[in-house]
Amino acid sequence: MAYGTINADVIQSSVTGVSLGAGNATVFKNRLINGNYLIDQYNGGASITPTSGQYVIDRWFWQQSVTGKFTFQQNAGSVTPPAGYTNYAGYTVATAYTVTSSDYFIHQQKIEGLNVSDLAWGTANAQTITLSFWVRSSLTGTFGGALLNSAANRDYVFSYTINSANTWEQKSITITGDTTGTWLTTNGIGIWLRLSLGAGSTYIGTPGSWQTTAYLAPTGQVNVAGTSGATFYITGVQLEVGSSATGFEYVDYGTQLAMCMRYYEVVWNFVGRATGPTSAEGDTTYIVTKRTTPTVAVLNGTNTLLELGVATRTISTPFLAGGGGPSGGYLVVYTTGLTTGGTCCFYSAAVISASAEL
Repeated sequence: MAYGTINADVIQSSVTGVSLGAGNATVFKNRLINGNYLIDQYNGGASITPTSGQYVIDRWFWQQSVTGKFTFQQNAGSVTPPAGYTNYAGYTVATAYTVTSSDYFIHQQKIEGLNVSDLAWGTANAQTITLSFWVRSSLTGTFGGALLNSAANRDYVFSYTINSANTWEQKSITITGDTTGTWLTTNGIGIWLRLSLGAGSTYIGTPGSWQTTAYLAPTGQVNVAGTSGATFYITGVQLEVGSSATGFEYVDYGTQLAMCMRYYEVVWNFVGRATGPTSAEGDTTYIVTKRTTPTVAVLNGTNTLLELGVATRTISTPFLAGGGGPSGGYLVVYTTGLTTGGTCCFYSAAVISASAEL
């Protein structure tokens, strides 16, 4: 029986300029999650004035020494992203601030150690990595950031140049893997990527080599915080094994959302029972198992309890986070008039969250 002819192209042969990357990973080439800023469970695209330590968008958080100087929004300013992208992270300076020696304004992501164990940092087999991204700012000049370990006692400062104002530019920085120091390969912090929007002299160092001081930015960097209305936009952030940048790794939406949910998930209701006339417990199973046992919290809004077949009542007292584990948890609420053993459903007009962030 005759069969048809199959024509196959070979990577880097008849299909030129295509690379699968230099690492061992066949998937998850990009060790950063949500590098294209597509997932925003935290704020749903709304503009915020972030506090220090706040997650501004999934997997990315903000640290600052002075409050109220920046606003953040997914797709702030509504500019057209680079080709192939629909979203970006956008910072705008709300109030100009003269940076002092101990100040810092940092956009960052902590990479879980389980996701970078093959890099073998801290050993003689440490792998070279390349960081790449698209960036746009109303300011030009030297910008930068740093890579650190979990203890912040191994640090690599890097720099890049923005040449034209209000223009998307692609940047690439290759970094030789660290052969010393302690780099976690557990579910703790494996690598800490920090991008500086302003830093004082205490946190500024010479770029281009591994050192033991926890610097955040390169010598001569532009302090975005110093210019009122200045903007800093970034997308397509990728950290991969190898000495050159390859194309951004696009992940289907469902997979990317699940990757984010390992660290943070919005939970809309808990179903349980009344444990007595004045209290009830509600259980839930998380959509994605968390990195560790998460912190459960009601962020805001009106709490409501529905006792099936009896009544719906607004609860003035807050839901209290109970116990649980990485796969699920429970809440407790205190009220009056419940039927012991009655089936109850807890829900909120706003958001119940389960956070297992690094």
